Amino acid sequence: MVLRSADILSAFLVLGWCMFSFSCREDVDKSQLAVYEGPTRVGFDIVLHHSDSAIVRTKLMADKQLEFRNGNTEFPEGIVIHFFDKDGALSTTIQADRGYYEKRTNLYRGEGDVRVHNISKDQRLNSEELFWDPSKKRIYTEKFVTVEEPDRIIRGTGMEADEGFNDYTFTEVTGEIDNAL
Repeated sequence: MVLRSADILSAFLVLGWCMFSFSCREDVDKSQLAVYEGPTRVGFDIVLHHSDSAIVRTKLMADKQLEFRNGNTEFPEGIVIHFFDKDGALSTTIQADRGYYEKRTNLYRGEGDVRVHNISKDQRLNSEELFWDPSKKRIYTEKFVTVEEPDRIIRGTGMEADEGFNDYTFTEVTGEIDNAL
């Protein structure tokens, strides 16, 4: 088979036209080329245990968990955290409508209707935002807080406590109601 120069020229022209027409298209949807920022993993019915000396110390539960490339986690359908005392008995619970974990700072954040219940002291806390620092074993917020105890109700702005909600301090107390009436 003998190729003529006209055949070779025609083949190069067709090849060139194909390369030009596909590489110079203006109507390509560039949004498909954007970097994906969404979750890299999705989990359902999550239960995470943290133990020390074979005793469960915390139990985190969520209906849905979204994990992101940077290590952050979101719990869009709510989060529940149980804290256990040194004997392994349930002592305190935290519940929130939505939850977040930031890997860089190792902080959990609850948002929405956030509730803390110290079972042994029958203390309850309500706020719209609460942070839990597992490294320091502390919970805190800068938002408005209501703490209900058997004999009084305290309202204030800003609060810090140990993660078991045994001892707490307010940044600013705005009201106190005595329930012993």
